Amino acid sequence: MLSDFARRVVPVLGRFRVGPGSLPEGPCIVAANHSSLIDPGVVLAALRRLGEPRPVVLAAAGLWRVPLLGRMLRAEGHIPVHRGTERAAAALEAAERELRQGRVVVIYPEGRLPRRSDSRDGAPQEFRSGLARLALATGAPVVPLGQAGARRITSGSVLKQLAGVTTAPLRRPRIHVALGAPVRLDGSVAEATAQAHTAVTEAWQLAVHGLGTGRRTDETYRPAA
Repeated sequence: MLSDFARRVVPVLGRFRVGPGSLPEGPCIVAANHSSLIDPGVVLAALRRLGEPRPVVLAAAGLWRVPLLGRMLRAEGHIPVHRGTERAAAALEAAERELRQGRVVVIYPEGRLPRRSDSRDGAPQEFRSGLARLALATGAPVVPLGQAGARRITSGSVLKQLAGVTTAPLRRPRIHVALGAPVRLDGSVAEATAQAHTAVTEAWQLAVHGLGTGRRTDETYRPAA
């Protein structure tokens, strides 16, 4: 339900494009950069377009307290993350079970939104260790997903975000999603975290490049070092 809703709504809010990149066969971890409150909708819409209608998303536990949204999250089996509590590790355990059952798991390794009020896109912040620990424990490939443009819809104060969503169908800001090649993380948790951060940053650069040109990102594009 949430994926289908996102697939219908996100293109209404802006000029939505996905590419390059694709999902591998079988279970994988989609690691996405986090820049705005509508990121989950953008990512779900992109994965739906790529043929994955039922990913499992790890998201902040507070979302489960939102009346209608919380009911849908529970019904679809998404995983609440209770950050900073003894229950935080349970989210990774649940994600590991889903991967072993062949599911696609979505995680936001930054674990937080940027503390900026402007609408510009910024490179991914420092990653938490959860992504690396999950990938090393399961051996699942990590698919780096970069998205850009969502902050032009929601960023800043609550009033500014409400205004952004309301006016987006008229403004039609560009939203671009790009996927990098799947990577197998290895080494220590710190080393694997650094590998993942590099991969997601490169995918984000691809998305920004596509955002600037207003067309599908070219497969041969290579981000600057």
